[in-house]
Amino acid sequence: MKRAVTGFPVTAEVVHRFVAGETRADLAPVVGELLASGRMVSVDFLGEYTTERFMADDAVAEYLALIDDLARRRTEAAVRPGAGVVASVEVSVKLSALGQSLGAAGPEIAAENLRTLCARAEQAGVWITVDAEDHTTTEGTESTVRRIRRDHPWLAVATQTYLRRAEQRCRAAAAEGARIRLCKGAYREPDSVAFQRSAEVDESYLRCLEALMGGAGYPMVATHDPVMIAAAQHMAAEHGREPGDFEFQMLYGIRILEQRRLTEAGHAVRVYVPYGTQWYGYLMRRLAERPANLGFFLRALAERR
Repeated sequence: MKRAVTGFPVTAEVVHRFVAGETRADLAPVVGELLASGRMVSVDFLGEYTTERFMADDAVAEYLALIDDLARRRTEAAVRPGAGVVASVEVSVKLSALGQSLGAAGPEIAAENLRTLCARAEQAGVWITVDAEDHTTTEGTESTVRRIRRDHPWLAVATQTYLRRAEQRCRAAAAEGARIRLCKGAYREPDSVAFQRSAEVDESYLRCLEALMGGAGYPMVATHDPVMIAAAQHMAAEHGREPGDFEFQMLYGIRILEQRRLTEAGHAVRVYVPYGTQWYGYLMRRLAERPANLGFFLRALAERR
């Protein structure tokens, strides 16, 4: 299926537009170009739902090498008003890739692997954000992040606003002064735990955004929605936040002109850049989990660079 997808010019362009490549060598020029443009990066080595211990070990080894590579390429850390020093380079990691699902011992294996990555990242001046996954992992992921954040306060976690408890989590994180990536969410979830209507998800996003902007932490506004971007700017001004006291985050290949516009306006913009051999699963899940994503990717493919 991968060979078929990349064998046609149109579908190959979809892959190359949204995934930086399969190796760190492919990734390097993409990261260099983004940093040179004034944007920041968060790099995701694609892989999740590890089923064997050696797979988790391999993921840790790749992330350690990635952190070292990014440390050599990073621009000088930016000093943001109120936010202190903000790392220009970051890695995004899923706890399932680090072994969270490896039976009863899985959560502790993933936690120890995350500690290993955080220790190397601390030395390298690189940040880490733990990605959100489906709702069954949320409590365990946030518990692990809270524990490790005691030693690495810059460690961040993603919160999905389609989950009904998202606002409660954001208010707690804002009180703690944490770094939070706020996104709408991409997984198909049951009504008992997640809002199903787009309007409800948007309303939840705005409530969560207000909580984060009014708190002591560092909000990372992960959205391509013009309404949410405008709302973030308005709320930031209301709470006395300068453009660098929070950041916008967008996917690699999506709304490139808007990324540049926000950067030129003085906003901190971080681009989420995936790479790795598991790109097929990454793209197909985005399309399968939420059918609306198909139009989202096609519109982005048609957008001028």
